Amino acid sequence: MIKKQKNKIAINHQFPTGILVLDNKLVFKGIGLGYEGTSTGEVCFNTSLTGYQEIISDPSYAGQIINFTFPHIGNVGTNNEDLESDKVWTKGAIFNSEITSPSNYRALKNLDEWLKKNKIVGLTGLDTRSLTNLIRDKGAPKGTISNNVKGKFNVKKLINMSIKWPGLNGLDLAKEVSTKKTYIWKGFKTWKKEIGYKRNIKTKFKIVAIDYGIKKNILRYFSDYNCEVKVVSCKKTADEIIKLNPDGIFLSNGPGDPAATGEYAIDNIKKLIKSKYPIFGICLGHQILALALNAKTKKMKLGHRGANHPVKNLITNSVEITSQNHGFVVIEKSLSKNIQITHKSLFDDSVEGIRLKNKPVFSVQYHPEANPGPQDSQYLFNNFIQDVKKYAKKKRH
Repeated sequence: MIKKQKNKIAINHQFPTGILVLDNKLVFKGIGLGYEGTSTGEVCFNTSLTGYQEIISDPSYAGQIINFTFPHIGNVGTNNEDLESDKVWTKGAIFNSEITSPSNYRALKNLDEWLKKNKIVGLTGLDTRSLTNLIRDKGAPKGTISNNVKGKFNVKKLINMSIKWPGLNGLDLAKEVSTKKTYIWKGFKTWKKEIGYKRNIKTKFKIVAIDYGIKKNILRYFSDYNCEVKVVSCKKTADEIIKLNPDGIFLSNGPGDPAATGEYAIDNIKKLIKSKYPIFGICLGHQILALALNAKTKKMKLGHRGANHPVKNLITNSVEITSQNHGFVVIEKSLSKNIQITHKSLFDDSVEGIRLKNKPVFSVQYHPEANPGPQDSQYLFNNFIQDVKKYAKKKRH
């Protein structure tokens, strides 16, 4: 039983109040926390040591239950500033150790309270290493997570829920998490310890960001470069985007199967490429760009999720440590001769970046806005802005 105390939770270990049931009928028992309820999704693991609030609020985790490999989650609490999305789409969160009282000057709520508020089912007190090894060896399973303060679970029913859930393959989640209305980002620049978040008041360049599940920290980076960003729905047509007269187009991160967006996204991106705009894509945007260039994607066994993934830049022959969250990958053999591979994973040699040889169009598989994660890849924003400057100058003349 969980009794709420000020800034922490006290746990009675007499019986399990939380459970995770996989589609292969394996059952993991623990202590439930966060929202009291039941949720089904793909079970994946994340190896990041920090940034759990940003991870859980990342729309790219829609349809997924996150197993955190780092045992001490919750120790810096949560705040209202570091959210990556106004709505949290993650299906569930799994931790090894109990959530302790937060110890951070920016903390406003205990993680347990924050999970309750955002209706995220949590589970702690189980062997997360064993679960991680299972995912590593067998691939990401379908699973159902449940929190019941009375400890009563219909395991057979939970197994059936896991089996019947269709999975992420062929599932279009971008249209679920994308904004329904066009809006201008009026938020802040990236956070700095000395001043916190500072509002951007300059708008030198006009960027249209196509929202497949965009993170707020990406928008903050564009504010750092004095950009006005119009965020549009992933179903916005190419003609409608062209009418907005942008200086550059950004293809955001997002969840689900990139091939499932083909009904609306791929033809639009093809038209935008022909219109000669500078284009920069990340994560799902990278995969959709590749599809628009007639390449193919496939589901990965594990996916890449963490803030410690080494990527080799084939242009500069340097290595950068990156923040990643994706379960699909571009098939290298499907790339045409007019596409240059710019980055590769040093974990599995998968494609991590591409660019067109004759146009200012490029993308990377990882999250260069580094939230959470290392800042090695921020130069990509600068590269994009340099392309935008050149295009804007031509447009004025």
